[in-house]
Amino acid sequence: MNHDHYNDTWIREILNTVKTVAMIGASPQNVRPSYFVFKYLAERGYDMIPINPGQVGKSLIGKSFVASLREIDRPIDMIDIFRNADHIMPIIDDALTLNPLPKVIWMQLGVRNDEAAKKAEAAGIKVVMNRCPKIEYGRLSSEISWMGVNSRTLSSKRAPIPTQGMRLSLNRASVGGGGTDAADRAAKNKNDAV
Repeated sequence: MNHDHYNDTWIREILNTVKTVAMIGASPQNVRPSYFVFKYLAERGYDMIPINPGQVGKSLIGKSFVASLREIDRPIDMIDIFRNADHIMPIIDDALTLNPLPKVIWMQLGVRNDEAAKKAEAAGIKVVMNRCPKIEYGRLSSEISWMGVNSRTLSSKRAPIPTQGMRLSLNRASVGGGGTDAADRAAKNKNDAV
């Protein structure tokens, strides 16, 4: 696998097929990137599990923290890792003890460990490195275009404003809706023009 470039179809397939996501390094602090990613994915219907041994006994948007992968009581489809590259190999070793094995190991932006990736791929696990599932989801579903960002996804039709329960292009219902100031202004301006 070439980890310098990922095909959009391959990333889209991952985001469409995973349901349960364990996030290692999740933070309850609402200024941390892991908090934003966790909340965003939970609002898109993913079953999110926060992992952080320093936060056990607390919860993140209603989901109780667990200390490790071994404490999760259900199969995990994807492990999203918010840890430095030197901490990846022990996480892969823990993941390989799970039954069933996770389908995907996803390392966040700035995190790459080729040796750990090879070990996971040898066990049949897909690996994504140096990418963010929140950014990829927003780009591939065209949600990100509402914020004025070029998603590199071409369409002859402008994406609709996300609303509560709307089916998005990645086959996920929007739980949180399009609650941004820009989306609210666009919807208001559209309604005022009618």
